[in-house]
Amino acid sequence: MNPERRLTRRKLRNDHLRRKFRRPIPRTVVPSFFTLMNLFCGFVAITQIYEGKLEFGAWLIVIAAVFDMMDGFMARLANANTEFGIELDSLSDIVSFGVAPAFLFYSYSLNEMMIIGIIISAFPALCGAVRLARFNVDARIEDPDYFKGLPIPALAMMLVALFLIFQPNPELFEGFKYGINSMIIPVILLLSLLMVSTVPFDKIPKFKMHYLQQNRGKVYLFVFYFIAVVALQEYGLILVFSIFIAKGVIVSMSRFWKEIHEEPA
Repeated sequence: MNPERRLTRRKLRNDHLRRKFRRPIPRTVVPSFFTLMNLFCGFVAITQIYEGKLEFGAWLIVIAAVFDMMDGFMARLANANTEFGIELDSLSDIVSFGVAPAFLFYSYSLNEMMIIGIIISAFPALCGAVRLARFNVDARIEDPDYFKGLPIPALAMMLVALFLIFQPNPELFEGFKYGINSMIIPVILLLSLLMVSTVPFDKIPKFKMHYLQQNRGKVYLFVFYFIAVVALQEYGLILVFSIFIAKGVIVSMSRFWKEIHEEPA
């Protein structure tokens, strides 16, 4: 065979192999990395709670929430919102924000109530699973500005904040028959039911100029949320998510009130 032809064929084969192994990195890799870090933090939180390091486990749930926020931001930035990403995110969320907070409060106080404590502590995980399944089914048709039902990370942050505030101060509930459980049981049940409700809750503002200009009030509110959490830590979490939840409930009640008082055309 002609040496030049042999050289050309070898060069073509090498170019083909080079193109084959030099494929571009999929856009979903970076968001999926943050999602898996969310799941990892949730798993480690459960192990630390099991070992009795409840406060460390609680802060790991907060870190998981940061990764959860980052994966959504990176997915929108890279235009990588895929069905795979939605499913992976939900699987991670049920561990980090459903099972981990439930196990935190079972280990902290609800274990004193035996089977009743097990059932109540399971509510965040059970209702969270329903909430996430509904979100996955409705993901393509959901309102771009509002969540339907309380997002599971909001429930987790509220419960973690309550734990971080009240765990060092058990004397606050000495006059109650069931101690801290007298307060935490109604909170767990209420937040869990809000997850499977149709109450509208604000989504995080999109980082697009036209959206930011048209929704300045919402943007300012979320900036306030961020500053409050950074400055006040667990107290900031309580403040922020109390406002977040109250706003959603008030909006829902006002819509319902308008509907029942609308005059027929």
